[in-house]
Amino acid sequence: MRNLALAFAVFFVWAVQAQVKVTTDDNDLKLSALPYYSYGKGLGLTSPDSIFQLNIRFRMQNRVTYIDTEDERPAYDGQIRRLRLRFDGYVGNPKFLYALQLSFAPGDVGEVKDGENINIIRDAVVIYRPSRRWSFSFGQTKLPGNRQRINSSGGLQLSDRTINNARFTIDRDFGFQLHQLNEFQDKFSWNFKGAVSSGEGRNATDDADDGVAVTGKAEVFPFGAFAKDGTNFEGDIAREQKPKLMFSGAFQQNNLAHRTGGQLGDDLFERRTMKSVLLDAMFKYDGWAAMAAYMSRSTTENPITINPDDPTDFNYVFAGNGFDYQASYNFPSNFEIIGRYSIQHAHERIRLFAPHTKQYTLGFTKYIWEHAFKLQAEVNYDQLSYWDGDVKNNWYFRLQVEIGI
Repeated sequence: MRNLALAFAVFFVWAVQAQVKVTTDDNDLKLSALPYYSYGKGLGLTSPDSIFQLNIRFRMQNRVTYIDTEDERPAYDGQIRRLRLRFDGYVGNPKFLYALQLSFAPGDVGEVKDGENINIIRDAVVIYRPSRRWSFSFGQTKLPGNRQRINSSGGLQLSDRTINNARFTIDRDFGFQLHQLNEFQDKFSWNFKGAVSSGEGRNATDDADDGVAVTGKAEVFPFGAFAKDGTNFEGDIAREQKPKLMFSGAFQQNNLAHRTGGQLGDDLFERRTMKSVLLDAMFKYDGWAAMAAYMSRSTTENPITINPDDPTDFNYVFAGNGFDYQASYNFPSNFEIIGRYSIQHAHERIRLFAPHTKQYTLGFTKYIWEHAFKLQAEVNYDQLSYWDGDVKNNWYFRLQVEIGI
């Protein structure tokens, strides 16, 4: 009996050891096939052999607005202003990158119209970056235009961009881009960016034409690059230790465009060639930040187009120019106060339909987790001056919460 018990004990110990070895080996095999995770700007996954990398991000903006428009009853508006899902990473080699961004909120997608595409796709671009200084891209993404448009809407100090950005920006387009970057932390830096694109805006599938848009941009940093890529977000949440300054200028000629704003807007009855000039300046130091911008659009022909089947029906290119001025201070508690002033002049040929506009904005932001999680409040006053001398005064008060990863 003792021998039988001893034999059983030896067999049990051997079985347990074998099971542990099998389990351990099996787990080792499974673990070796799992991706590596990283956390920073979003959730990252990298394959064990580093053949591909995927980073996932999302963000949403929920807002409520009280609106008081002259000659109309006051109103409340509550909406999900933006809801975005973004994927980026590389395939095969870190030099071959991709970026995808999808939008789902009604304000992003826009009104669905017969015969037109749904604007869910914002970015779908492949990038070849042979070095830190050079990158080549092909696909749909933002053009190298005005600073505020290049910045993500999640990196804004106020809930929306300026009235001039809304009218004169060149936005997203499909085509080729080349960027040559020369940014250094503590010495003179510069960037050059160029693009050749369709000129029709995002998700366009209209009849092909022989007109393209050509865009060029130069950026100069007299005192070196901003900390933490601070050029790409508003306000000095990085609290620059030394004064930092940026000047930039962009020009685009959009040949035979068919929309009122080039890449944006309603369809024109005749195609027009448009020229855009976009100038920016940015300053940051120790919580203080200031921005200034000039934007303009002109056409080589009359900006007004007439429906050939109905002379009473028309549409026009929004030609004109505008200036934006913005300043802020971010307290050590990450509570920020922002002031903005914009003035917009419509071209004399469209003054009958478009007023000159002045806009005054006072905003407050509490950064909980930088721009990724913040609370915003602002009051906005607009003054519209029409061609016949009539003046209208509108204002709104808004609360917004933004959260994302």
